[in-house]
Order: sequence, then C-alpha cells, then structure tokens
Amino acid sequence: MSENSARSVTVERTSTGHFVATNIRGGTISFGTGSDSEFTPVELLLAALGGCTAVDVDLATSRHAEPAAFSVVVSGNKINDELGNRLTDLAVTFDVTFADGEGADRARTILPRAVKTSHDRLCTVSRTVEIGTPVTATVEDA
Repeated sequence: MSENSARSVTVERTSTGHFVATNIRGGTISFGTGSDSEFTPVELLLAALGGCTAVDVDLATSRHAEPAAFSVVVSGNKINDELGNRLTDLAVTFDVTFADGEGADRARTILPRAVKTSHDRLCTVSRTVEIGTPVTATVEDA
C-alpha cells in the first residue's frame, strides 16, 4: 500500500444513540439511531454511494458546462434474513440538466458515460460495496 492509501474516521459517542464522526482534516458529521433528524448509519451509506459517484460525474461534466440542476437519489431496501440486516436493490439515479450554451451538448453527451465509468471503475464506495470487502471488528484492551 502507498503512504496515502490509508483512510480513517473516528466515531465518538456524544449521548445515548448519538455519535459524531471526525475525519483527519477535522470535518465532522453527526448521526444517530433515527430518533430525530440526524442521519442514520444506513442513510450515511446511501449518501456515500451517491456522493462518491456524484463527485466523479460532476468533475467529468462540469468542465464542459455548469449544470442547471444536479441531483442524485440513492435508494435500497433494508431487509433482515438469514444473512442478517443488510440493504438490497441499491439504485443510484441521476437527474442532471444543462442549459443551452457552450459545452452543454458535450456535457449531456458524456453524462451517461461518466455515470457508467464512475460506477464501473472510479467510485471507491460503490466498488467496495459491489465487490464485497471483509470487515474486521475488534475490541481494544479495556
């Protein structure tokens, strides 16, 4: 692994059912159990799926034209079966429009390819979910 391949966040409990994740740059996001308006961990996963590919697609298309509208809906079904709790039927749906003008036709033309390339190769989050990566859970000495 290269020096800058490692990624991490720290999750700390702030109160019962409420947590804050902090990245190495000092950014934070609070989340919880869904008892209030905070995102749940499942919603954060959906946001990560949409956000990762949105960044790729935005970079590819906005160099040609600024989008007039850009939204991504990410959905899935939470189930509990013999494999435990998990999401199925994950779907990432883009709704991107470009106004008429210089570069807009090019941006519209490359949009489907940008979405496909992100999904198939670039988006670390969706690639990790689709390929399946083992997760280890340990407890530090208490």
